[in-house]
Amino acid sequence: MPVKIRLQRQGRKKKPFYHIVIADSRAPRDGKYIERLGIYNPNTNPATIEINFDRALSWLQKGAQPTDTCRAILSYNGVLYKNHLLNGVRKGAFDEATAEVKFNEWKTQKDAKILTNNEELATKKQEKAKKRLDAEIKINEERAQEIAKRNSELVAEVEAKAKEEEDAKAEANKKVEVKPEVEPKAEPKAEVKTEESVKKDSKEEPKTEV
Repeated sequence: MPVKIRLQRQGRKKKPFYHIVIADSRAPRDGKYIERLGIYNPNTNPATIEINFDRALSWLQKGAQPTDTCRAILSYNGVLYKNHLLNGVRKGAFDEATAEVKFNEWKTQKDAKILTNNEELATKKQEKAKKRLDAEIKINEERAQEIAKRNSELVAEVEAKAKEEEDAKAEANKKVEVKPEVEPKAEPKAEVKTEESVKKDSKEEPKTEV
């Protein structure tokens, strides 16, 4: 029976993760499987890979064929390289101790490379977060300046309107004519003829000729 090392889809829509399984090549993709070897989650950065190294190596030794994606995953974890070294031991190219030393050297270099890559990713993530924060601060400052400008324009407009009203009121007050108060005329006093004035008038009257 042909056996494959392949992925079995899990998760929700647009957020899949996969089980790494041993399954019959004739079985449906998400159907029954013989054994589950691990998990592959491409939604994280870097992708999360959890695999049973010894069981995957054992199935490779038995002739299981990985799909392209699983081959890349097994290569990343060193399963394919370890299988290659064990094949060399069986052919007599070198002994098992030498194979183990070579694998440990490769593993050390691989771990250092992964660590460096993770640090670079963390640094880029921090820089990206800082840029986003700086952009938000800049937007907030521009927004605050715009609001302050708008408020100052409104205040200036209100003050100008108030000044126009005051000027118009002052102009109207200037045009109003102030009428002078008219003093009432004093009534002429009636002449009171005294006895002396009567005598005087009688003296001044001309005598008529007889």
